[in-house]
Amino acid sequence: MGAASDYLRLMRAGTALARHDVILPGAYQSRLPLPARMAGGILRVFSGGARGRPGERLARALEKLGPAYIKLGQFLATRPDVFGAEVTMDLSRLKDKLPPFDVKLARAALVEEFGAEEANRLFPDLGKPIAAASLAQVHRMETASGPLAVKILRPGIEGQLLRELSAMKRAARMVEGVSVESRRLKPVAFTETISAAMMRETDLRLEAGGADEMRALSEKSGYFQVPPVDWDRTGRRVLTTGWVEGIPLTHPDALANPAIDRVALANDITRGFLTHAIEHGVFHADMHEGNIIITPEGKVALVDFGIIGRIGMTERRFLAEILWGFLKRDYMRIAEVHFEAGYVPSTQSVGDFAQALRSIGEPVHGKPAEEVSMGRVILQLFDYTQTFGMEMRPELVLLQKTMVQVEGVARAIDPGHNIWTASEPVVGGWVRRSFGPEGAARLISGNLKEITNRLKRLPEVMDRFEASLDEPANGPPTVRRAPFAPWWGWFGLVIILALIAYGSILALA
Repeated sequence: MGAASDYLRLMRAGTALARHDVILPGAYQSRLPLPARMAGGILRVFSGGARGRPGERLARALEKLGPAYIKLGQFLATRPDVFGAEVTMDLSRLKDKLPPFDVKLARAALVEEFGAEEANRLFPDLGKPIAAASLAQVHRMETASGPLAVKILRPGIEGQLLRELSAMKRAARMVEGVSVESRRLKPVAFTETISAAMMRETDLRLEAGGADEMRALSEKSGYFQVPPVDWDRTGRRVLTTGWVEGIPLTHPDALANPAIDRVALANDITRGFLTHAIEHGVFHADMHEGNIIITPEGKVALVDFGIIGRIGMTERRFLAEILWGFLKRDYMRIAEVHFEAGYVPSTQSVGDFAQALRSIGEPVHGKPAEEVSMGRVILQLFDYTQTFGMEMRPELVLLQKTMVQVEGVARAIDPGHNIWTASEPVVGGWVRRSFGPEGAARLISGNLKEITNRLKRLPEVMDRFEASLDEPANGPPTVRRAPFAPWWGWFGLVIILALIAYGSILALA
């Protein structure tokens, strides 16, 4: 029954794609073999004269197919290396809007989550929905301490996602089974990643944790405002936060206030994102205009933390050195960073890769701000993935997608925004702190502390080791204290510390 249900859903999806001329589109006729051209011609009979670029038609088809496919489109928009820059750019504009569900169903969800008595006490006056997306909708609620935003999942959305994802997984297995070329793109692994990410978004407690973390980071950096989480009114299917006064950036009047400094606002968005990503390794990974609110004071507020990006120290160093290298036109260093991080196989030539990077960086050097696009540079980097056998990791793909989003938002606010110039204070400061004298001292200090702690435990470890050697086959163990001469311990400590310090200095050289 499960297989039959999957195939029926795939037939429904295929029909919708055919009607929008997405399957074997006419634009690609000249590249297709004769059987595919004939099949495409038959499908276009049912397309109803679909118009627009392939990516635009795909976006419209996914919107009609519902929540799981809308989310699928959002993930596809993060892979320009696979689907091309034009298609992913069109998918990035995919509208995640659906009609709201009834307030009675929303109240029933509150009762199910908190119980009837608690739901009536915590949510006495739930207003009408003010925004509705594929997974949830948001209500405004007035309280004595101020207004709140209450986000409630759509009824039955978890089951709906599971059924659609089951069909997607079956399709991925079929494609990977019959097409050797498709295995390079790992459709099964990609679908599993999408599935896990979608199901995480149906637990609003995880989003609450991400929102609270981003609020703490934003209070330190000062670039963004993030509403506080109301933990008493938050559960698996309900998330409640403070209300953000302001106008979403999608509204035509969001920047109408003449007191708003557009240049400063665009710089705040770029520097805030980079500060979070490089300094802390955590970033809001869905920074489109709908999730950005301009407050009456002309500040940037962020909402909707369903997708949080995380990168480790290796990726943070990679990002900082890539940006710094392009700022300083040091293409050899950028190439070396790719090899050191293991993103380019060691069988490739560092010099050849540096040459390719020069062909990306030099055309934009010295051009006016409106002609210098970080998104273009990143997309060209992705173009070289196949040429140089690069293996792109999911967190870097998410980072790339968000960087392109951030640049687009900043340019919408200030058309003359230069993301390279805006990023220099953040990137340069982090590079100097991490790789200058301060960074060297911190690295050496951390290594010394680790070695000291281990040496303190050495007598205990030796005792256990000697005891295990002396333990008889039967009867209680005989413990014999291992001799540990103090002078030898201190001599060993000095030698090890000297080696650690020397190795740390070489690593930073």
